[in-house]
Amino acid sequence: MRGHEPWLSIGPGLLWAALWVTIMVLTLAAPSLAAQKINTNGSNFAIGGYDPVVYFTDRKAIKGAQKFTHNWGGKTWRFRSRANRNAYASMPDKYAPAYGGYCAYGVAQGYTFKIDPRAFSIENNTLYLNYSKGIKKRFDSDREGYIAKANSNWPTLSQ
Repeated sequence: MRGHEPWLSIGPGLLWAALWVTIMVLTLAAPSLAAQKINTNGSNFAIGGYDPVVYFTDRKAIKGAQKFTHNWGGKTWRFRSRANRNAYASMPDKYAPAYGGYCAYGVAQGYTFKIDPRAFSIENNTLYLNYSKGIKKRFDSDREGYIAKANSNWPTLSQ
């Protein structure tokens, strides 16, 4: 006689119900960038077609090429090179801008605004984009405080 397996005694219906509940809890608990808004800045491409990897490698804003694209978060992202596209595809969370690429200062104020791709900051390996260089200066004056406010506002604004 085989050993007693208590999980079999609860019945297959209850076992399936428990499995379904577990899957739903894990699905709902996981944050999903696919469900977030991603800023196209009035174009057909995420963050206006600028290469998000270049911000980290070159500390500049450079438009991506038409031939190097990757779909992520429900939007098409452009890249300057195949290497950048591959880097992003393997680790999008490392390179994707905060707040879906919307103006970080605006999100801190409770709004989503377009950005000037040249008005950017990198803080703790996170890319923050802003509406203009003037707004970037304001954001930089209390970066930590504005990031805290934006982090608080983004869950509501991202839907």
